[in-house]
Amino acid sequence: MTLSARLLTTDSLPPGFTVEIATVMARDAGDRRPGSGCSDHMIPLLSASRLTGNPSAMAAATLSHDGDPGNSWPWAGTEILRTYADDGARRAMTDLRTFVGRCPVVASGPGGATHRFALAAAPKLGDDSLFVSCSSTSGADTLTFDSILVRTGTALIVVKEQGNNPDDDKLLAQVAEAALRRYQATGS
Repeated sequence: MTLSARLLTTDSLPPGFTVEIATVMARDAGDRRPGSGCSDHMIPLLSASRLTGNPSAMAAATLSHDGDPGNSWPWAGTEILRTYADDGARRAMTDLRTFVGRCPVVASGPGGATHRFALAAAPKLGDDSLFVSCSSTSGADTLTFDSILVRTGTALIVVKEQGNNPDDDKLLAQVAEAALRRYQATGS
């Protein structure tokens, strides 16, 4: 079974969610380690958009939610599956924890946005799980790009929000739980 066949489907998601696009992805960040500075180039690593290591396969799905009538923000997100031939999933999570500890705030160029990153309690999923709180503030506007990472064996499941309302974390947790169930159910 291909890795993309283990991605979420509309049927495996809670009601109101839809899979828009499912695809195989290009390679990750690899074994390159960023310098010690906290600059723009760190944002993809801090936000879990890219991770360190060399996955043997990657696949992704773009997700959306119908929305709450009382909330004018539609929810959008991405599920990313990565499998490793070794302990790369564990190392990627360790590196992410280190990077966020080292760079909790990154300014994006002159007059640009301020990005904030923090680790928070994640739902207890898989062998290890991590909640990465990401926000971007420009002027009075703040968007969140939170992520939940779940390691199960040599696989890493990342569910990311894409610029959503700060109150949508419950939706993120629902998708992460569904992604883990789907990955495990489509098994080995």
